[in-house]
Amino acid sequence: MIEPDCTVWQVRCAFNAFCKRVLKNEAINIYNERQQRLTKEMTFSDLTPQEENQLFTLDHQYEGEEGENLQVARKSITPKLLAEALRTLPIEKRKTVLLYYFFDKSDVEIAELLEIPRSTVQYRRTSSFKWLKRFLEEHADDWDD
Repeated sequence: MIEPDCTVWQVRCAFNAFCKRVLKNEAINIYNERQQRLTKEMTFSDLTPQEENQLFTLDHQYEGEEGENLQVARKSITPKLLAEALRTLPIEKRKTVLLYYFFDKSDVEIAELLEIPRSTVQYRRTSSFKWLKRFLEEHADDWDD
C-alpha cells in the first residue's frame, strides 16, 4: 500500500479540522437562534383569557345575523347565495375565481401558481363568471336572508 505524501496528509487533516469547525459553529448558531426564539415565544397555556380572545375573531354573518345584501336587477343577492354559487363551481374554476377576485391575483400569477397556461386561466375565469351569473339569476328569489 502506498502511503500518501506528508503534505497531502496535512492538507487532508487541515480540511477535516476545517469541516468539523464549520459544523460545530453552525450547531452553535442554530442553538443560539433557538434560545433567542424561545425567549420571545409563549405557549398558549401561559396566555391569560383576555390575551386568548385577542388571537381570533368570530364571523357571525352566517349565524342568523343580517348580512349585507346586494340588489341587482331587482334581485337580492345574499352572502349565502353567493357562497352556494361558488360552491357549485368545479374546483379548478373555483380556485381561479377565488385567486382572481378575492386574492387580487392576475391571470399570469394564477397561471404560474397553478402551473397552467394563462389562456386557460382566462377561460376558467370568464366561463365561471357566466356560470355564476346564470346561477344567481336563477336562484336569487329562492334564497332567504
